[in-house]
Amino acid sequence: MQELLTKQDVNSQELQALLDARAKGEVDFTLIDVREQYEYDSSHISGVDLLKPTSSFQAWAEEIFNEYQGKNLIFTCRTGSRSGQVANVFQSNGHKNAINHYGGIMTYSGETA
Repeated sequence: MQELLTKQDVNSQELQALLDARAKGEVDFTLIDVREQYEYDSSHISGVDLLKPTSSFQAWAEEIFNEYQGKNLIFTCRTGSRSGQVANVFQSNGHKNAINHYGGIMTYSGETA
């Protein structure tokens, strides 16, 4: 399971497996939803730790980048596009543990709230 946290992208099945493993204390990561508040309110993946909308990326990016340096971050959104852009910015600036949830909530069949 730990090997999934070394990838640049995880799909929805892999994310579900990681969430299950995290619940058992087997892996550690922070799941960040980068959609807007109204999107999050309509439905979100159970297990999301932070909501950080891309519309306010400039306001939160540096803080999250620094606070979570060396820690595993998985970014998710609706389809994987916005979260991919955010993960790419983090990776390009040296955050080696930034991962995109490819496919986003649209392809996620696990528990949502």
